Amino acid sequence: MHARAVTALTTALLGTVALLLPATDVRAVEDGTPPVVIAHRAGSAHAPENTLAAVDKAARLGALWVENDVQRTRDGELVVLHDDSLQRTTDVEQVFPGRAPWKVKDFTAAEIARLDAGGWFSAAYAGARVPTLKQYVRRVDLHHQKLLLELKNPELYPGIERETLKLLGNEGWLDREHRSRLIVQSFSADSLRTVHDLEPAVKTGLLGTPSVSHLPAYAAFADQINPSYTSVSRAYVSAVQAFTGPHDKPLEVFTWTVDTADAARRVAGYGVDGIITDKPDVVREALRE
Repeated sequence: MHARAVTALTTALLGTVALLLPATDVRAVEDGTPPVVIAHRAGSAHAPENTLAAVDKAARLGALWVENDVQRTRDGELVVLHDDSLQRTTDVEQVFPGRAPWKVKDFTAAEIARLDAGGWFSAAYAGARVPTLKQYVRRVDLHHQKLLLELKNPELYPGIERETLKLLGNEGWLDREHRSRLIVQSFSADSLRTVHDLEPAVKTGLLGTPSVSHLPAYAAFADQINPSYTSVSRAYVSAVQAFTGPHDKPLEVFTWTVDTADAARRVAGYGVDGIITDKPDVVREALRE
């Protein structure tokens, strides 16, 4: 199809969707299913982000899904940390004062294991550590939770897709039961395509808000489109869900990072499939109302 035709089709589709959709949550009207709630960085409003303590807290709050971020150390260990630098969420400046800019990729796993990843959040969590991915998935499994795993900055870590999948396989997360509790997401379409090629049975999510005209290409390897909640509309969500993903099911939409009751109710009204939040308790309560 020519680019001009694609553009015209996209405009027509969005316009039609906007006109036809009612003011209520179409999905809820159809089957009464509310969006799933995912604890962002395991619920970073309640415990230091991406730590085992945060996973435990999310479980106590009843969060069935947790989200995390994966990076790689200098010696090849996969660790759970959001930033590509250790500076914001650990005491790395005090422990290793001469190692600026304190990039994860420049430190060994043993060095990172020495860092306090909880004291910055509150004294109650002082001594919490940066978990390895192996430690993290074991804790998630202990609580029988589901995992939305983000490959963070994959361009910094060539081969991280294969290494992550190998670890998940070694920990049992690629068997049929665990696969139903696992989604791998990334801002990198190339990284997600690699994950899909290596393990076609694993669900994948593309972070961002791509144009509807690009969705047919992404639907070849992505099961979800996961945009910021500030960038979505009812028309966009419905347009995404009109496409079929690689597992012959409609594309899903998990939106982030929704931390207020009003925003939760608004995106639920758009018909999103999942809400990623630092405050899973707030969002769950809002969706009950």
